[in-house]
Formats: sequence, structure tokens, C-alpha cells
Amino acid sequence: MSLMGGKPKKWIDQDPWRTVVFVAGVLTIVVSPVVGVLPGPGGLFVFAFGLALCLRTSRWARRQYVRFKRWQPEAGRWADLGLRRKSAMRRRKLRKDGERVKDAARIEGGE
Repeated sequence: MSLMGGKPKKWIDQDPWRTVVFVAGVLTIVVSPVVGVLPGPGGLFVFAFGLALCLRTSRWARRQYVRFKRWQPEAGRWADLGLRRKSAMRRRKLRKDGERVKDAARIEGGE
């Protein structure tokens, strides 16, 4: 069964594969400090890849991620951009549109 209920639509949403991908994500996160010792930003990319695998396949990981974002909104925003989440892109566009409206109102008001 998929995370959202109903019939699984992709191979990654099927229970055995979801478990395998989650474990691979956790192992990738665990390995990221070792890769981080090497010159360059490799550990960061390895960690982000592992996090993406975990978030894709685990409700528990998603809940923890949401708690983290509420606790640290700026860090959560950067993580969303790094993970290329559609919801983050949508919120970013709405925020920019809201700033444009405020700027236009400020200009019309004579400030």
C-alpha cells in the first residue's frame, strides 16, 4: 500500500521497495560525514540525497521534517529548496508576489 493509501502507483511506493529505499537513505545519511571529510562539498550532497530518499518513503521522517521546519523555518526553507519540493517553490512564488503587492501599495501611497 502506498503512503497516501490506495493502490501503489510507482515501484518505489510498494512496501518492500519502500523499506529498501528508506534503509538506503539512512545508510547514505550515516556515510555522509565520512564523505564530508574529503575536500569539497560532497558530504552535503550525499546527506541531501539520503534525506530525500528517507522523506520520499517514510511518514515518520516526514513528520520529523515538519517539526524541524516549524522549529527552524529558515533552515527548513533552504532544505525545501535543496530537495526541490514543489510546495517550497509554490510558497516562494506566493511570498514574492505578496512582496510585489506591498511594494506597489507603498509606491501608490507616496512613501
